[in-house]
Parts: sequence; structure tokens; C-alpha cells
Amino acid sequence: MTEPTLRTSHLFTLRLTVDPNFIDVGETPYGRRRIASVTGGTFEGEELRGTVLPAPGGDWLLLRRDGILMLDVRITLKTDDDHLVYMSYRGMRHGPAFVMEQLNRGEPVDPAQYYFRTTPCFETSSEKYRFLNRIVAVATGRRDPTGPVYEVFQVL
Repeated sequence: MTEPTLRTSHLFTLRLTVDPNFIDVGETPYGRRRIASVTGGTFEGEELRGTVLPAPGGDWLLLRRDGILMLDVRITLKTDDDHLVYMSYRGMRHGPAFVMEQLNRGEPVDPAQYYFRTTPCFETSSEKYRFLNRIVAVATGRRDPTGPVYEVFQVL
């Protein structure tokens, strides 16, 4: 049996802006469903940087009955040299109830007090950035008062 080696390389820091006016679908059989529009953002790393296109982009959030927030995000990145990259990720955020209440009020919270992880996937037709089509990535997140921030890593 070959065990995986979990070495990573930092790809970029992603900062998103999100419209505070969520669409609240309400209680579904799976939990409380809300949909948030991603209105823009930036990303910056050694090999790629640019902006997040404002539309279409969104986060299909599900607050499960056990208090875990499930994320399903789809956005388009535009590099500073005009290449497009579709990025999607799923993940989760959870922690003690008082910490989640602070986050929901937009208060700053030390990210060590809660769990926020995602698994980004990339898709591009760009020759320059085609390496993104062939990698596995993971990200750690934090929820700043201005919006979510992710440190995105390539698994080597």
C-alpha cells in the first residue's frame, strides 16, 4: 500500500466580496438553504494573480441541522494577463456555537477557533495556466468582516 504524501505548495490567496442580501430558500429536507452572489474579489500568488469576475458567481450554502455550513461555490477568475479560469469548490465551516454567532454578526474571529476547509477544482482553456486542469487543491478559509479569504494550495 502506498500512503499519500501531503506536501503542498501555495497557489494564491483568494479574497471574495459577497452581496450581503442572500436569497433565503428556507428550511429544506437537508437544512436551511441560502444562495449568495459573489460580487468580485482578487487572487494573488507567485504564478497567477487577477480578479474575480462579478457575475455569474455564487455560493449555494446549506446550514445543516447539525450546525455545519456546507459551501458550494462557483466563480470565474480573470488573470492579470487576460486568461479565464473557472473555479469551483465545496467545503465546510463549523465551530462552537458562540464562534459561529460572532462570524454571522460580521465580527472578527481568530480562524484557529473554527474549521473552514475547501477543495477547489479548476478548469481553463489557457495554455499558460493549463497546469491547473491537472492538480488537486485544498484551501483553508477564514471569514473576515469584509468577506471570505482563502489560502489555496496545490497538493504535490
